Amino acid sequence: MSAADKESQLPSPPPYHGHSRQRSQFRKVSSVIYNTLSQPRAYITLLILTFTAGYLSHSQVVQPLLSEDIGDLAEHNTFPTRCADPVASSATRQTLLDHVHGGVSPWDGFPPPQVRPLLWTDWNKGWDSSADVFEHLIEQVRPRVIIEVGTFLGASATHMARLTRRMGLQTLIVCIDDFRGWPGYYDQEKSAKMLNGDSMLLFQFMYNVQKANATDSILFLPFSTNTALGGLCDWGVYGDLIEVDAAHDFHSAWMDINNAYKILRPGGVLFGHDYAWDGVRRAVHSFARLNSLRVKLDGKHWVLY
Repeated sequence: MSAADKESQLPSPPPYHGHSRQRSQFRKVSSVIYNTLSQPRAYITLLILTFTAGYLSHSQVVQPLLSEDIGDLAEHNTFPTRCADPVASSATRQTLLDHVHGGVSPWDGFPPPQVRPLLWTDWNKGWDSSADVFEHLIEQVRPRVIIEVGTFLGASATHMARLTRRMGLQTLIVCIDDFRGWPGYYDQEKSAKMLNGDSMLLFQFMYNVQKANATDSILFLPFSTNTALGGLCDWGVYGDLIEVDAAHDFHSAWMDINNAYKILRPGGVLFGHDYAWDGVRRAVHSFARLNSLRVKLDGKHWVLY
């Protein structure tokens, strides 16, 4: 018998139903998924889960939702805590003249002929520049050195010079300002006369100080507040009374307060203007909480104790 005949006489194998059962199960699963996704709520839920999973997987690799190191957050609140050893109050004026003004008074020969036509004879605009807080604090502290962070045209500086003279104090008032105003500033009543893009506010400030006969008691640092306060720290110049009244956004006020506090003499007082501004108010209270200080209000000014 041939091999082919023998093979034909072998019993036939039972029919295989595996693929049929798999197809049947697939149809059932597909039907469940279809019916589930046909419901709007289930479809939206699946869509949200898919998006969230993709976003989290991407964020973890490229852009962490939270920093892995709290140290990078702490750096934003870290300011130098130690400045140079303090110079004597009596040596402060000469220290500033040497570092900033070439060793001579900036009022020598002022105003030069080319500047004279640009000056207003009666423009010393300010905001709450004669408020009671100045007299209150000068009487309390009796400062040898006052530092004013943000001075504009010198209205409050010249007012403090008059107060210290009246009280018989030998006080130096250090005014910090870049004397450029701020973008978009324009006073409809009077304004600085521009010369080749320079607002000329510094010369108007100097004229106002000269007119108030305060050139012996007022000096200025014509720099940004951050740069000037850093310079005072490096030179060992400290203030008994420091007013912060420059930019009013949170970050600017926060930096000015922190930088000013480090050059405040023991027993001195740090205060400022424009408490009503949200950025200033938040910076003041944040600083007070972090340094265990209290905030007292005197009119529109804040005072730290």
